[in-house]
Amino acid sequence: MELRQLARGVAKRTGLSREESADLSRAVVEGLAAQLSEGEARHLATDLPDLLAGDAEGSRRRRKGAHPVPVLEFVRQIGSRTGLPESDARVGTGAVLAELSGSLSAENYGHLMGQLPAAYGELPGAGLR
Repeated sequence: MELRQLARGVAKRTGLSREESADLSRAVVEGLAAQLSEGEARHLATDLPDLLAGDAEGSRRRRKGAHPVPVLEFVRQIGSRTGLPESDARVGTGAVLAELSGSLSAENYGHLMGQLPAAYGELPGAGLR
């Protein structure tokens, strides 16, 4: 999956422009990768679009374990980073997770969601598996 394909899927799910969807997709993937353990971030990077794979691997923290961020804080960070209202950032974060759910294997998506607080699965579309 390439960034263009991911952004197109997010745009369809949210009604955001492709540019907004691309910015949102990049911000969410980088933010998720930063929360994962080093091994999971590296594993996720192999499944991400080429453009995002380097970003995800580069943004991971040097610590071994996962360090999740509460979903409300994460959504605020995404809104701040992208300039989108919090409501759009919330729906967009769920849309990115839904697109990842469709493109990653069930096992890999399960590993991703397993390192995040359960509330991430409650975002619109995130728990589609």
